[in-house]
Parts: sequence; structure tokens; C-alpha cells
Amino acid sequence: MMPAYIANPAAALLGGGKPIDQGRNFTDNKRILGDGKTIRGFILGSLCGTLVGLLQILIAPYIAPYLASYVSADMLMNISYVSLFTMPVGALLGDMVKSFFKRRLGYQQGAMMPIADQLDFVAGAWVLTLLLDPSWFFSSFTLDIIVTVLVITPVLHLTTNFIGFKIGKKNVPW
Repeated sequence: MMPAYIANPAAALLGGGKPIDQGRNFTDNKRILGDGKTIRGFILGSLCGTLVGLLQILIAPYIAPYLASYVSADMLMNISYVSLFTMPVGALLGDMVKSFFKRRLGYQQGAMMPIADQLDFVAGAWVLTLLLDPSWFFSSFTLDIIVTVLVITPVLHLTTNFIGFKIGKKNVPW
């Protein structure tokens, strides 16, 4: 999950510039995504997530023996280069899909939408990975791991957003 977890805050920290929707409105006269979803953020967030995934692949053989009592070495060494792309890109696409629907429902940029705000990027990462690398997805995401991700992600997401708010990179602490 680290490539997906890193993509979102990296996009917020490194983003800015031209919005992906180019300032255009949808047929309902509301912005398609809003100013918070930028081309630079999407590219750099995806790149940061991919680099974190590469780093995980590089260090996996060295840390596998130390984690053997917690997780099988086979699982740690289950490598998918496709997932290096699908996890971070899917995370950011999931966030954009949520933003699209938030605009349709009348939420302003930055307005809180509980659960959706915390799990949109997980859903996007999982859906894109499931579509493009289903065998890796099913071998890596057991029911235990899925439940763990769904439980810890909201806490991690709220914590990183609070930090982003405190350092001035987010307008709201959620």
C-alpha cells in the first residue's frame, strides 16, 4: 500500500499549477474537479509513489528475514512491476473520481466527506490494480490485509492531512 499511501500527500505537497480540468465546468455548470487536482500534482504524486514501490522491491530481500515471524517471505517477495504504476496512479484517480462526485453533490473544495475522503484513494489503487494485475492483487491482498488497510487507512489519512494543514499545504485539517 505504500505507493498508494505516498502518492496522495506527495501530490498535495508537490502539486500546484494548472488544474487537470483546465478550469472547465461539467454540464451542471460546476467545476469538473476543482483547482486542487493539478497536472503537476498527479505526475509528481504518481512518480513518488512509484519510487517508493521501487525502493520496497529493492529492500525486500534484505528485510524479509527479519519479518518472517509476521509475514511469509513469499508474500514479501511477491513483486509486480505493474503495481508500481497501478497503485499510485490508481490512488490519485480514485481521489479524482471522488472529487468529481463531491462537486456534483455540491461539496466545495476541501469540504469534508467522511469515509469517502479517507478511502477513495485505496479504492482507486485497488480497482486499477485489480484490472491490470489481478493475479498479483489476489495473491497480495488477503482478507486480513484488506481489513487491516480499511481500518488503519482513515487514521493514517487524517494524521497526514493534519500535518499538511499544520505546515500550510492544506486549507483544512481533514
